Amino acid sequence: MKPSESSRPPGSGYWSDATVFLWSWLRSPGSTGAVLPSSQYLASAMARVLTSYDAPTVAELGPGTGALTTGVQRVLNGTGRHIAVELNGGFATRLAERFPQVEVINDSAAELERLLKDRGLERIEAVVSGLPFAAFPVGLQRDVLDAVTASLDPETGVFTTFNYVGAYSMPAARRFRVLLRQRFSDVTISRPVLRNIPPAYVLTARGVRTLD
Repeated sequence: MKPSESSRPPGSGYWSDATVFLWSWLRSPGSTGAVLPSSQYLASAMARVLTSYDAPTVAELGPGTGALTTGVQRVLNGTGRHIAVELNGGFATRLAERFPQVEVINDSAAELERLLKDRGLERIEAVVSGLPFAAFPVGLQRDVLDAVTASLDPETGVFTTFNYVGAYSMPAARRFRVLLRQRFSDVTISRPVLRNIPPAYVLTARGVRTLD
């Protein structure tokens, strides 16, 4: 369902967000990771996995300026519970102002399991991620994925993230997909979302494995 113009948060134009995103990246490329926010096309493709749930609890990792947040909110349409974990304090403040219906937490995605337990949640239906995993060292990739698998319902839970087409063959991106398949029994990769800048694949994972 497409929201009316009046229901859209102020200052939410893509290029307005892109300016904020780029400025943050220039100030701290290590903590921001990506130069531009996701487009509505990538956000919609990622949030589509939520349509099979009735009022799910969704944890969003690395929401940035809110592109994916908007996609999730469109699917939830006033139902469920939406928790967003953002490490960048400026992004977290901006996000909380734009989306008062979302529980915004200024913390690390690697702390997801603890953050959910602090809010009385054990296993949830979905985790959607805007984090640039291909830019992360292997230790951080493992830590975040372990937090995700510890937080999802092992049978019905779903995890979705993205991989830029241009970075798909990079060692860090290949390593991430190996780690993902070690932790999930069903991993699918979409056709590229060409209208995103840059184009990206959507990775969807289900069936949490038990690691030895």
